[in-house]
Amino acid sequence: MIYLQLFWTFFKIGLFTIGGGQAMIPMISQEVVEKGWLTLDEVQSFIAISESTPGPFAVNIATYTGVSVLQSAGVGESILGAICATFGVVLPSLVIITLIALAFSNFIKKPAVQSVFVYVRSTVTGLLIAVFVGFVLSTLLGVSSVLSHEPVQFDVIGTCLFALLFGLSLIRIKGKTLQPIWLIIISAVIGTLCYGFIPI
Repeated sequence: MIYLQLFWTFFKIGLFTIGGGQAMIPMISQEVVEKGWLTLDEVQSFIAISESTPGPFAVNIATYTGVSVLQSAGVGESILGAICATFGVVLPSLVIITLIALAFSNFIKKPAVQSVFVYVRSTVTGLLIAVFVGFVLSTLLGVSSVLSHEPVQFDVIGTCLFALLFGLSLIRIKGKTLQPIWLIIISAVIGTLCYGFIPI
């Protein structure tokens, strides 16, 4: 049953991913693409949408995936799919944080817990770097994997937009950098103009 599969897949993702929504990206990509629920391009689009919309990343991408997987079945089924995927990704965190909150003061002071946090930070940093490299390869060079033997299709417009937005993020006006919401809005407008209306 697809509802149970959605719940179980996102339950595993929520249970085994520590470090926030971005740390889930490799596992989400692997799970949903391997199951044939989404293509890699759809996953990347959902990631961009999830990052741009309010709310936790994990909840947003689980909801979008649940709706997309059952979109052809109808509105009611899509909503139920979204609920199953979202509940699956939220449940592990809810249970774990509730248990931790009950014993927080004693739990956080333990040396073993402190050492685990050191390794978790390192792992999350590595995952975020892997996600960044994957996005650069797929978005700017058109390569789906580091080990891919596909020919490189360099995206000049994408590279210029990336450089422009990266430069904008570094500019300081009166000692302050540009607010992230403005970068998101500028990215959305430029991306829509360049890729939504202009045939490439």
